[in-house]
Amino acid sequence: MSDLQCHELAPQSDLDTAYSNAKKNLTDDAFKQELTRRNLTPEDMRDGLRREMLTQKVIEQEVSSKIAVTDQAVTDFFNANRAQFNVPEEAYHIAQLVITPIRDPQLANGTGDDATTPEQAAAKVRMLMERLKAGASFRDLAAGYSEDPESAPRGGDMGLIPVSKLKQAAPALQNAVLNKAPGSVNVASVGGAYTLVLVVAHEQAGQRDLSTPGVRERITDALKSRREQLLRTAYLTAIRSDANVVNYEARRVVESKGSVTASQPPSLLKK
Repeated sequence: MSDLQCHELAPQSDLDTAYSNAKKNLTDDAFKQELTRRNLTPEDMRDGLRREMLTQKVIEQEVSSKIAVTDQAVTDFFNANRAQFNVPEEAYHIAQLVITPIRDPQLANGTGDDATTPEQAAAKVRMLMERLKAGASFRDLAAGYSEDPESAPRGGDMGLIPVSKLKQAAPALQNAVLNKAPGSVNVASVGGAYTLVLVVAHEQAGQRDLSTPGVRERITDALKSRREQLLRTAYLTAIRSDANVVNYEARRVVESKGSVTASQPPSLLKK
């Protein structure tokens, strides 16, 4: 990619904004100390932010826009997985973004960002909530910043959680989900850790079909997300390792222009 293309995809003004957002909740001294702890210079920080921005733009232009999900693929998925759309009890579809105040040895997010003190964790929560208020995608932020190694790679998606199971969770987590409107994001704090919880949908018990509002869209999004995540992971791995990484499944998707079939479908209810 040429310098001109890089500038067009990640203009200096956007880079300056991202850099300011990264340090806005820290004093200059605290920010310098954090860079020193990570053995980074301000230019290293800018380079990292530039790579993150370029990655997202390239994925949007070269991957997301080319992944197509046909009506037939949606129908095939539904017919092969009809039981997934029988909701036995009231449930909430949620996504999460986890932040802990300690070092996480199995970090699996896209940026490598890891809060290691209570102060850093609180600052990270404030930064992420500001980015959400500014219109950032919850899925992208969870993939990039969540410190939960299991849910971060899938953008924080936790699928449908029955109300009976939610009522066994810590009260703070219950309060972040129960009776909250779809689309809302609430913060739960438990034992010094924070969980940003997105309520994706509130589902009543019963059997769904393709005419049920939201079902066709959910299948389309899930099939598209699965293929997109394969390519995103392969791309990020290549950047991190500076190696010639070949992800054969991802390459197959690219070569087929992102067409999606219902073979080996992702589960929409159990993650």
